[in-house]
Amino acid sequence: MKAFTYAKARDVADAVGSVGSRPGATFIAGGTDLLNLMKDGAQIHDQLIDINGLPLAGITQEQGVVKIGGLARMGDVAAHPLIRRTFPVLSEALLASASPQVRNMAAIGGNLLQRTRCGYFRDVGSPCNKRAPGSGCSAIGGENRGHAVLGGSESCIAVQPSDLAVALLALDATVVATGPSGERRIPFDEFYLLPGNSPDRETVLGHGDLIVGVEIPTSALALRSRYLKLRDRATFEFAVVSVAAALNLRGQVVQDVRLTFGGVATKPWRSREAEAALRGRALTEASITDAGQAAVAGAVAREHNAFKIELLRRALSVIVKDLGGVR
Repeated sequence: MKAFTYAKARDVADAVGSVGSRPGATFIAGGTDLLNLMKDGAQIHDQLIDINGLPLAGITQEQGVVKIGGLARMGDVAAHPLIRRTFPVLSEALLASASPQVRNMAAIGGNLLQRTRCGYFRDVGSPCNKRAPGSGCSAIGGENRGHAVLGGSESCIAVQPSDLAVALLALDATVVATGPSGERRIPFDEFYLLPGNSPDRETVLGHGDLIVGVEIPTSALALRSRYLKLRDRATFEFAVVSVAAALNLRGQVVQDVRLTFGGVATKPWRSREAEAALRGRALTEASITDAGQAAVAGAVAREHNAFKIELLRRALSVIVKDLGGVR
């Protein structure tokens, strides 16, 4: 690991100024992903600015919006009565993440910025456009069982790994960030970037921008929401396929719906086409099948990951039937 300096931020302005003025600096909160990346050499920094002392860990509700601080710990958010009651999909996604030990350390903001688990990205001996732009993508012709079937490019097919992000996308959340250019409010579906020809740039944040919180509107849609995560083992494992679903029904007719996916795409993936296949229709085998087909339209399979396409359809069917009481 390259040597680095360490300092504690006095306040938000100090944190932003310290990182923004030094290209090799970054923020550290829980450090559950960052330190591993630095040890592996996949990410290099010469200064860490500790933000744990900043007052950004609250969970509050104001005028129909729940505000979660960027330094709130995953475990605290998952267990909070307001979150469990108002956004069940969010609590379930967090509880399906990592291990209790990691959830008690990792912050919400850091979770949203965690890097891909692609083995080629984390192996500095392998070409990787995300880590070293222009070097190539080893996964496209290599071991790609865990990689994306949606949103990929010839430069990168690495999956974005956050369970939390999939749930927040289904909840129409907003990321609140502050940085050298001031505060920004970013709709969640605009926060992550597709890899295109620049897979090293994963979000719209710039250097020195700090996630200070997430805001989620309360709604009838959010009250009926669930998270389903399919993985290779029962705990401390990343999604092979995951689905966050929220439904607002009148009888068995879908008034509104959100369907978002993890484990299958280069960013948290929302399928408006699958939602349109359900909206205004009764929940039946036919409408759910149509939604599944729409969700995977345009999917591109590689040598080892074609199974994800059928698994995504089946996962969507299971969670929608469960939410709608379809037997």
